[in-house]
Formats: sequence, C-alpha cells, structure tokens
Amino acid sequence: MKSGSENGTMIQDMIKEGKIVPSEVTIKLLQKAMQDSGNDKFLIDGFPRNEENRAAFEAVTKIEPAFVLFFDCSEEEMEKRILSRNQGREDDNIETIRKRFKVFSRV
Repeated sequence: MKSGSENGTMIQDMIKEGKIVPSEVTIKLLQKAMQDSGNDKFLIDGFPRNEENRAAFEAVTKIEPAFVLFFDCSEEEMEKRILSRNQGREDDNIETIRKRFKVFSRV
C-alpha cells in the first residue's frame, strides 16, 4: 500500500471498506516477498483466511504449507483485540471491523 502502486491503492480501498483482497493479488505479493527474502521458511500472519485462499496459494506457488494454525474465538474477543492492537491502521475502527466479520462469515 505504501508504494502508491495500482495494487497498493486497490488494496487500501478494499481494506477501508472491510473487503477481502482477491486471493491472486495477495498470493502474488506474498510470493514476491518470499522470493526476495532469500529465506526458505516463513510464518505468514493472517493468510490463508479460508480454504479458497489455501488452495490458490498452493496452486500458484507450488508450496504446500507444513501446517496452518486457525484460532477460533468470538467476534467480541476479536473486536477487542483489533481495537487494542494500536497499529494506527485506518481500518481499525468499529464499523470496518464489523464489515470484515460479515464478509469473512460469508466466505
């Protein structure tokens, strides 16, 4: 997003609206960052968000993760944690958070 690129602007707009960035965009960005890092082991926070993300990641990158952690907690707890993470993100507000919950629960 900081680059101001076309993808960056699109991602920023989607995040503001509480929408999920398309898998192919996220995967291409992750793949580039992984290749550029020079490492061979990765911990990716917040991805995959659903089965479609996982399948698309494996299909595009030809990488099968050793494992995926999924934390299941109530929306109330997630809301509390997001609002208290204090990262200064413009999407860390109650309206956007609740939109994200609705989008995620439909996926």
